[in-house]
Amino acid sequence: MSSKHRFLDVYSDYLAYARKKQKNQSFTVMKYKFDLHILPFFESMNLEEITSKTIIEWEDFILSKQFSNNQNRSLYYFLSGFFEYCRVFYHFDKTIISNVGCFKKKYEEDKHDFYNIKEFKQFIKYVDDEIYKQFFNLMFFTGLRPGEAMALKFKDLSDGYINISKTLNSHGKREISTPKTFSSNRVIRIDKVLERDLLALKKLYKGQCAFKEDLFIFGGMKPLSPTTINRRKEKACKMAKIRPITLHQFRHSHATLLLQRGIMINEVSKRLGHSKASTTLDIYSHTDLTQEKRVLNTLNSIRFNCFTVMKYKFKSILKRFKTL
Repeated sequence: MSSKHRFLDVYSDYLAYARKKQKNQSFTVMKYKFDLHILPFFESMNLEEITSKTIIEWEDFILSKQFSNNQNRSLYYFLSGFFEYCRVFYHFDKTIISNVGCFKKKYEEDKHDFYNIKEFKQFIKYVDDEIYKQFFNLMFFTGLRPGEAMALKFKDLSDGYINISKTLNSHGKREISTPKTFSSNRVIRIDKVLERDLLALKKLYKGQCAFKEDLFIFGGMKPLSPTTINRRKEKACKMAKIRPITLHQFRHSHATLLLQRGIMINEVSKRLGHSKASTTLDIYSHTDLTQEKRVLNTLNSIRFNCFTVMKYKFKSILKRFKTL
């Protein structure tokens, strides 16, 4: 009789394996989500007990939590990756999960919500702390990921450029690590007003501690907490009487602002740190009324010009016909 393999024991071995294979940030996110949403369902089982029916029951369990499509998909691939490890080292039949497949995509309203420039100005008026104010200004006018913004130090700011070479992990222990992907390492230009305001933060820190270039731009000795940032954001939204958006949606706001101003997709892609322009296109393929109006004006112009040419040709032919 073959021995049973406890899910919990195999998962422990998998973590040791995955830690060597994955980037620190990717591993931290995977473990955090796995421990929270996958392990509690499977931990009392043996690998040999898991069937396709078990996977369906787990997916129903996850669906009951009303997560986003992205969250559901990431959890499926975390579990699938674990079972791939089991296939290689424990002769596990991975078709048990592949036959069931990933979660069915559901409709999500306002998936890419963002602030336009008028809405952002209304919001930022009510952020009453200068450090937090400049954090949100940087998010809106650069499109950095929240972790990238929180990890910035004064030594990363030079002559109107910021160097993005690290990020702050938002799951588990808050540690500085390398950015999400290789293309996330980038240097981008910032506008003169933002540069002036960021440099002005040095005066605030000089009154609190011995200033050095290694200080975090947002926080000084230690970076701002995402929880506190969100609390400040919610307070400002309430006072401004404007809907709240997520920290990541400030990144959407920046990308949408540039695309609406006619900046080429490949330039926006480089600024955001995407590896391919197609990634940017997939995310920001949504349109708003401004873009629709521009499309309509273009089509009307083409139609009108075509009609004018055809009308002129018809008149010319008619005139020639009358002279015969």
